[in-house]
Amino acid sequence: MRMRAITVIAAIALAGCAAGERPQPSVAPTAEASAPPIDRDPYPSTYRAPAAGQVALVGATVLTATGDEIANGTVLMDGGKIVAVGAGLTVPDGYARIDARGKWVTPGVIDAHSHLGVWSQPDSVEANNDVNEMTDPNTAQVWAEHSIWPQDPGFDTAREGGVTTMMVLPGSGNLFGGRTVTLKNVPSVTMQGMKFPGAPYGLKIACGENPKRVYGGRGRSPATRMGNVAGYRKAWIDAQDYARRWDKWEKGGRVGDAPKRDLQLETLAGVLKGEILVQNHCYRADEMANMIDIAHEFGFRIRTFHHANEAYKIAPLLVKEDICVATWTNWWGYKMEVFDALEENAALVDAAGGCAIIHSDDPVLIQHLNQEAAAALSSAWRAGIRITKADAIRWFTANPAKALGIADKVGTLEAGKNADVVLWSADPFSIYARAEKVWIDGGIVFDRGDPAYRRHSDFLLGQPGETR
Repeated sequence: MRMRAITVIAAIALAGCAAGERPQPSVAPTAEASAPPIDRDPYPSTYRAPAAGQVALVGATVLTATGDEIANGTVLMDGGKIVAVGAGLTVPDGYARIDARGKWVTPGVIDAHSHLGVWSQPDSVEANNDVNEMTDPNTAQVWAEHSIWPQDPGFDTAREGGVTTMMVLPGSGNLFGGRTVTLKNVPSVTMQGMKFPGAPYGLKIACGENPKRVYGGRGRSPATRMGNVAGYRKAWIDAQDYARRWDKWEKGGRVGDAPKRDLQLETLAGVLKGEILVQNHCYRADEMANMIDIAHEFGFRIRTFHHANEAYKIAPLLVKEDICVATWTNWWGYKMEVFDALEENAALVDAAGGCAIIHSDDPVLIQHLNQEAAAALSSAWRAGIRITKADAIRWFTANPAKALGIADKVGTLEAGKNADVVLWSADPFSIYARAEKVWIDGGIVFDRGDPAYRRHSDFLLGQPGETR
């Protein structure tokens, strides 16, 4: 038994190394540690790209997410990067050639709104629910990454749906839910082994029914939408004061004791400095307009409105403010603020020149983001809105990359970008399309034809007594 235990421990250690985990040396505190770490990540990524070779996908229809659809196209990957994309390209010697005739190639799918890892499968078990720190309307001090369980089977099923990157957010029960984290969808035993290197943090803000219902139900503020707004404004006033105190100490040559760190205000101050991106849960058009006014009042920008079912009503305003819209196609009517949803929402934002995104917010839908986008595109066509597949592919690739602040690395098939690539069995806007092979940074992470990639987790079986 003792030898068996030693073997298991050794296997776990090797798995950690393979997934990119490596021991971090302890570092003694220095004088520099007293500076406000708004722009510094104390939990750095240990992600290591999967082993990547030279791969050529030949003969596919390629949607680059830059506006091009290339028939009989070739995609060359080398060293974890896209080397070239085009029709009639010569495949250099040494490349592993994959016959992709009759198939389609796209960038890796990016989900701009996920709760995988923080509300893990099976989600019927309360112990797996770490998504909402509903102890105060303002919990900007919490970070989603500290709830991530990397062995959530949802990561595997998402990868089978072509998802290579996702942003995981805290829930929407609070005015300020906490920091988001962006993950590479690779197998790992630690959060750090999945963390997207260099991706900026986001701040989850929620408006509307959720915060006022949660805290009004407890007999405290906010109990109304005007209480919500008062709560935002007070928090930003405190954050401005906090940032001023730190700036004064910095500009004064760091003489004397530094101001005391405040984890909640540190996150808000990071937004004011433009280092943390605002990811705002907001359904109604009037409330989105209110949030834009608050952003103007305190001098920050909103990167994305999430859910945003009424975005079509104020599409020109969102375009003017350069705010993305992450939405669904047919989630409708489950509470009052969702009653004016339209299936054409994303298409109407896109047609106005905006940044439209199809997101999941769900462990099942994340497996079918291409088909959710297909439903949105079909609705647009029926309404007479002519958007091509070459443009609509951006809804779950290039546009979420912009929303997450990683568009310089992923989201499109362009030379120099990370080789996050999906080979589909058919047109990805078809109900019949399945991701056949998935690469992250040029390394294969899913192959439907290889038994080694089949799932074996007992967690997928559900709980005793369940029939599903």
